[in-house]
This record gives sequence, structure tokens and C-alpha cells, in this order.
Amino acid sequence: MEQKHGILLLNKPKGMSSAFAVGRLKKLGQKKIGHAGTLDPMATGLLIVLLGEATKLSGYLLENGEKTYSGTLELGKITDTWDAEGKIVQENDYSFITEEMLANAVKNWLGKSIQEVPPYSAAKHNGQALYKLARAGKEVPVKTKEIYISHAEIQWVDLPCMRFRVTCSSGSYIRSLAHSLGIRLGSGATLTELTREHSHPFYLQDAVTLEELQKKPEILNEKLIPMENALPNWRIIELSEREAKAVKNGNPVQTADTDFTENERVFLRYQGNVLALAEGKVIDSRKFWQILRGLATL
Repeated sequence: MEQKHGILLLNKPKGMSSAFAVGRLKKLGQKKIGHAGTLDPMATGLLIVLLGEATKLSGYLLENGEKTYSGTLELGKITDTWDAEGKIVQENDYSFITEEMLANAVKNWLGKSIQEVPPYSAAKHNGQALYKLARAGKEVPVKTKEIYISHAEIQWVDLPCMRFRVTCSSGSYIRSLAHSLGIRLGSGATLTELTREHSHPFYLQDAVTLEELQKKPEILNEKLIPMENALPNWRIIELSEREAKAVKNGNPVQTADTDFTENERVFLRYQGNVLALAEGKVIDSRKFWQILRGLATL
């Protein structure tokens, strides 16, 4: 199958790394391939796969993109990885915890907060992933990041377990949410299951499985999503033939667009083919679409 250019929504199975899942798709002839938003091997659900020139969208997709997860956690246990994949390092009493205490703890997730990054994560310190330092038995520095939780709910409680759903800013660690809840309650907690249901602007219900693709590779053509659908807030600017030639040479395009806004990001398209990502710039009182990334889709 020839190289495709677009988005594929994959329902990643449990026990498989995101990189391995993407690697399986290379066997379908997709040599230029990547993904936006890593899922831990333990996690299942929506993985946004970028094919061909769509790999250049990765950084923009991850900007300000909310994600929704559902998962379960178990009280009374702490592991070194903060999820069920790790080694249990502490077990505590949880019998004093009530559903009301859990509800209040989950409410505390809401809004802006500073989250501690798990010691077993791909976050880097001096160019080296934290999980590599942890596995080597080296001291792992405490790193934090600001996150935002817009929605948090408990779906059911069956102590010591609880199922929840959260909508959070891109880059949030759900393992850290479970870990911090356990610390706040005084019992400890570890994440036991996790499913990504939504990664703006896409939903798990529209994803395909690896098994389906392997049995019927032509599904890839049916499921391929145009690049411009990945960033629905970006306008599409249709080019003339002369403008398209300029863009292919990496040159900016002067515009008289009445809706022009400086620093606005747009797609530049010619005859149905997206040629570039561009940004509005004003130079000497003239308005231009300055090329951010060229897209060789032709």
C-alpha cells in the first residue's frame, strides 16, 4: 500500500506500547508514521496515528488539546510506577475511607493544580528519560507541571476500588491523579485500569483496531481522516495556481483576506490538497501567510 497522508484513529490494546502499535502499521506500507499523545502499555483506547505528512501536525495537535479518560484505582496500595504495572512498595489500611471522602478527594482534582510527574515516565532530566534513571537505580529528581482538570466524576465505588472519569489538559498524568488522591486520603492508591476515550477533536468510538486492519488492510483508506480535520479551529485558505507554486517553493503568500488576523494559523490548500501550515504576518503594512511547515502531499 502506498504511503498515506492523514490521521488514523487506533484503539490501542492493553499490554502494547504506543511505539509498538505504530510499528505494526508500518507493515501496511506506512513507513512515515508517528503518533500524538503516548499511551502507557497498561492503558487502552484512543491513539492518534499520524501518517505521512500528517506527522508534521504533532506539535500543534498537542497544544491545548483536552483529553478524556476513564479508569479504576485501588486504595491501600502504592507501587513504584503509581500503576498496576509496578512493584508494590507499600500497603496501608483503607477501611476508614468512606464514599463521601472519595467524592471530596475527586472534587479536589478540579481546576488548575501543580502535578508531580511519575518517576517512571518519559519526561526528561538532563536529556535522559526519568524511567531510565529509575530502572538504573539512580536518584530520580522530582519534576512538576501545571495541569487543568475541567471535569471529574466517580462512576462507581466498590471499596477498595473506584472507577472515575476525568477531562484534563494535554500532558496530564492520570497515574499522578490516582497517586495524589491516595496520599490525600492517607491510604495510598494505585491506578489499575485506564482508557482514553477522547483526544480533541477525536473520539474512541471512531477508532479501528489493529486486528481489523490486519484482516482487512483496505479499511485504512476508509478510516483515513484528512489532515485539516485534525485542527478544526484552523481555517482553510484556498490558493490560486500562482499562489500554490509560491507555497511549494516555501515563499510567503500576500493576501487580501478580509478575515485576516495577525498570528492566526491556517491550512493552505490547492485543488483539495493541503500544501502547508501557515501563520498570518504583517510586513510593511502588507498581509502575508508565512509558511510554518510545508506539506508534500502531491
